[in-house]
Amino acid sequence: MSRSRLPESPECGGCARLRARLAKAEDDVSRRKEQASAARTKVKELRAQASAARAKVKELRVQVSAARSEIKELKAQLATSEAIREQQRAQLGKQQEQIETLGQEAHRQAAPFRVPDERRKPEGEKKRPGREKGHQGSYRKPPQPFEVTDTAEVPLDCCPHCQGPVNEVEPRVQFIDDVIVLRRRLRLTTYRGICPHCGRVHSTHPEQVSTATGAAGTHIGGRSLALAAVLNKQYGVTMRNTCGLLGLLGLSLSPGGLSQALDRVADKLEPYMQQVREGLRKSVAVNVDETGWWVGGLPRWLWAATSLHYTIYDIGSRASAMVTKILGDDFPGVLVSDCLSSYDPHPGTKSKCVAHHLRAIADAIKQAPGSEYLDKTKSLFKASIVLHDLRKDITDYAFVVAGVKRNLAALLDSKPLHPAEIAVQNRLLHQRPHLLTFLDIPGVEPTNNAAERALRPAVITRKVSAGNKTERGVRTFTTLKSLAVTCLQQHRSFPDLVAAAMSLGLPPPPPLVVKPDEP
Repeated sequence: MSRSRLPESPECGGCARLRARLAKAEDDVSRRKEQASAARTKVKELRAQASAARAKVKELRVQVSAARSEIKELKAQLATSEAIREQQRAQLGKQQEQIETLGQEAHRQAAPFRVPDERRKPEGEKKRPGREKGHQGSYRKPPQPFEVTDTAEVPLDCCPHCQGPVNEVEPRVQFIDDVIVLRRRLRLTTYRGICPHCGRVHSTHPEQVSTATGAAGTHIGGRSLALAAVLNKQYGVTMRNTCGLLGLLGLSLSPGGLSQALDRVADKLEPYMQQVREGLRKSVAVNVDETGWWVGGLPRWLWAATSLHYTIYDIGSRASAMVTKILGDDFPGVLVSDCLSSYDPHPGTKSKCVAHHLRAIADAIKQAPGSEYLDKTKSLFKASIVLHDLRKDITDYAFVVAGVKRNLAALLDSKPLHPAEIAVQNRLLHQRPHLLTFLDIPGVEPTNNAAERALRPAVITRKVSAGNKTERGVRTFTTLKSLAVTCLQQHRSFPDLVAAAMSLGLPPPPPLVVKPDEP
């Protein structure tokens, strides 16, 4: 007998609620498990970040410790530098007081080394042209009376404006000097013959400058050639303008013909050029300087060497061989120049221009304003210039010079800190043996201004003519320029020298060699 299926009884309400709560609890557990897993992941990430942060903090602590050590070391170095600087300031101040005291004791009546504050000009103020206040004036002397060639009476019979009568007429005398250009042409009849002992001979006139006739002869006289040489070589007038000025005197000459004539003048004056070279090489001191020049469109250098009685110009390279060419191998005097390296191989005594050092110091002061090292160095060189000028007035001159040298040695042996100070010190150390030569040897100037003044007219000539075109022109220019300036130094007439040298019948002019320079 089969068993019959019993009908399912409906579930009670309490079991359903329990099952719902159970399902909900299972969902909460699953959700909480997910949240716990995410939290564990987040904690792992935070632990990693914390570990990295601890490593970074450790690294920063090491860096901070190193920085603290470096700061401590820099503070120690700064303290040492400040101590050294204070020591240098005290030493330089004491040395400056010593040199001022020595100068006052040596010559109390002389002008002070330092310009008083009330007379000192502010920095940057330019010097006004003309003489300083208080300078004793000088006036042109009245002209000497000359022979009167013409006279003229200018009566005053009536008023020149209203034509009325004039009362109390008094005579007044006035002199007028004027130049009347007269062309003088001398016709010479010379003779040529045969001497049984000498061969062919010519008769010559004292004013004759050439025995050639026709186009080959020089048709202007010696003084006209001298005038042309002065205008072209001494005053820098161009060839064309020189010919124009000669044309005002009735002398017709082309620039090419004048150039050839001046070449012949230079050839005639070569013996006097040798005398100038000989005299220059026997001078106590020679100032030398150079500037750029053009020869045939190529760059060259114009040199000027000048002493008390002689000046020589030469054109060539900028190498040291030019110094030897001008002064010779055994120049016994003092070579005064700037700090160009071409002068360093010269074996003799040298003196370097103080003005160039002062300019370098002035440029350095702009980079390091308030530098006591640069101020002390500047004051020392200025004091040395004043000491040179007072050489004959100071009784204990050698004693004062020794004090200046000690102060200079202290400055050169010190250890400046600023790069501008170090640059000036290195410059002076390079020229240390030649800084104060002018204080030891009489006749040596502290600056190289003499050579720079000798070059200035040549620079103006360069701007006008742009140099020389040929080597022949170089020889003519240097010869005539050298002799023209030398004649000015010796108070001699360059036109007279040219005229006498070119004339065939006049006696030769006296030599240009004079006694050695006097200190």
